[in-house]
Amino acid sequence: QVRLVESGGGLVEPGGSLRLTCAASGFIMDYYHMGWFRQAPGKEREGVSCITSNDGTTNYADSVKGRFTISRDNSKNMVLLQMNSLIPEDTAEYYCATVEGCGPLWYNRPHDRWGPGTQVTVSS
Repeated sequence: QVRLVESGGGLVEPGGSLRLTCAASGFIMDYYHMGWFRQAPGKEREGVSCITSNDGTTNYADSVKGRFTISRDNSKNMVLLQMNSLIPEDTAEYYCATVEGCGPLWYNRPHDRWGPGTQVTVSS
């Protein structure tokens, strides 16, 4: 069965770090460009970061540049999101999905493969 599952979310204090993982089953993740998205209550879905399947080109939302790093481990069929210097505005449900590419406006072209999400809460 084709499936994506996110993990690694939780409660963290401002300035802390979390590492999210997106694990694929039922398909080979390294054939696809992958994106991380997030959505907070009352806000629209936001594209966080993207990584290509071929050369590892990345893209980031301005709000997370310099703090988040996306990577992939093809041997484990996983995509990772290292989140450092977390702030309360990062609080959201985080999702991974396959995407068409990582060029301009990449976040407007997700496929229908989504994980169920993992909650990240940044609070004192």
